[in-house]
Amino acid sequence: MSILSSPVELWQRITQAGGVRAYIDGQLKERGYLVERRDVDDMSDREKDRYKKELKQEAAERKKLNKEAWAAYKTAHVVCLGEGVWWSDEAKHDKWDTPNSEERAAENELPSLDSPKQLAEALGLTIGQLRGLCYHRDAAISLHYARFTIPKRDGTQRAIWAPKKKLKAAQRWVLHNIVERLPTHGAAQGFLVGRSTVTNAAAHANSRVVLKMDVKDFFPTVTWRRVKGVFRRAGYREQISTLLAMLCTEAPREVVELEGKTYYVSLGPRCLPQGAPTSPALTNALCLRLDRRLTGLANKLGWRYTRYADDLTFSLPADAKDTPPDPLIKLVTQIAAAEGFTIKAEKTRLARSGRRQTVTGLVVNRDLPPRAPRKLRRQIRAALHNLKAGKPLPEGESLARLQGYAAYIYMTDPKLGKKFLDQIAGMPTGG
Repeated sequence: MSILSSPVELWQRITQAGGVRAYIDGQLKERGYLVERRDVDDMSDREKDRYKKELKQEAAERKKLNKEAWAAYKTAHVVCLGEGVWWSDEAKHDKWDTPNSEERAAENELPSLDSPKQLAEALGLTIGQLRGLCYHRDAAISLHYARFTIPKRDGTQRAIWAPKKKLKAAQRWVLHNIVERLPTHGAAQGFLVGRSTVTNAAAHANSRVVLKMDVKDFFPTVTWRRVKGVFRRAGYREQISTLLAMLCTEAPREVVELEGKTYYVSLGPRCLPQGAPTSPALTNALCLRLDRRLTGLANKLGWRYTRYADDLTFSLPADAKDTPPDPLIKLVTQIAAAEGFTIKAEKTRLARSGRRQTVTGLVVNRDLPPRAPRKLRRQIRAALHNLKAGKPLPEGESLARLQGYAAYIYMTDPKLGKKFLDQIAGMPTGG
């Protein structure tokens, strides 16, 4: 920018001039490069040569100004979001807009976001930075996520994609200012203030039968288009909904080494990553209709229903008439499919009152508060006793893990949990 300090200022001048073409023509005239078009038939050879030279100079200067204008345009416009993502910088209403969208957003006390510029400013980003966080590449050489794995209960590894600092800050803003304000159903027990594994389990205490079902590939099933639908229904238009959906999703990827370079290759559409702060709360908003339908079904058949993330729990109260679970299982599977989810049939579990009944890890047999399994309490007691006697912890155990177990017990039995936590706190850190 030869006469301006920044592309942002240049775009302001272009806008004031009435657009790129008007600005460039004005600059060419001001700088003496704009050539008046004339008929060459009556020109001498010398005049023709001079005229051609002037046109070349004008063309070169116009090309330079166009390049500067394009750079300035990109500071104020998203332009594109990568492969397979439709984008238009022209903000307009379309048939998919939620009726009375502004009123719906206001009812949920959502921030007014009418343009990418407003969203970028709310996030403390430039348009270029916002575009960079949202941009999709099928084969990327770098990501805004760090990948690591944690062991699952079945012994396999679960891939966690943790957002890096700048993206995480943007996602946290979206979570606190938008997603947490979206309506959710009372049956949702996970990742909501005042609800937990304890409240989830408490809803199923003293049951004749406890039925547990799992949703298969829960987060990967929630693609970026479904996430965009959540924001559209919340009251945001196409542009903002697309940007918010891209901020909250990433494609499942495989790491590939090729000719000395590392590529992160997309294995499917962008979806909710396990590790993003927005993912759990978005599933609660997305599952609003699923929870409504399953609650209605459970009530009709005399059962109770709650959902903790991808764990669906149904229970038949102890004083209810015994009802076969097969019709319920069949209808739950059908409703889940209609809502875009698949039930993992091999994980469906049924526990009658004569056996131990657990919900999200807590025992719910009889008319008692949820409690940690006896085996876990004994395990902690034994480990603490051995540590006190100078014996090492079993392989794979650590004080940190014991502290986590003790905190888990504290949720349902504060007296015992505090006793364990105090004992752990008194242990030498090298134990």
